[in-house]
Amino acid sequence: MSGLFDYRVATQLAASDPPFDALVMAAVMKADSTNRARLGVAFPELVAETTARYVAAGGLLDTDGARS
Repeated sequence: MSGLFDYRVATQLAASDPPFDALVMAAVMKADSTNRARLGVAFPELVAETTARYVAAGGLLDTDGARS
């Protein structure tokens, strides 16, 4: 079980209105192996993308296309 501190941090995060996918990606980055596996079951595409971006230079994937 989490605690009051975690709840308060969560309310601050929610108030800043980040995209849901960004929150899941951050959770993947912070997760231990057990929780990462759980996230992988719930959000397989996001876990795969987070992993791919982690190993890609600058987090850029070929699917991002050219940007100026």
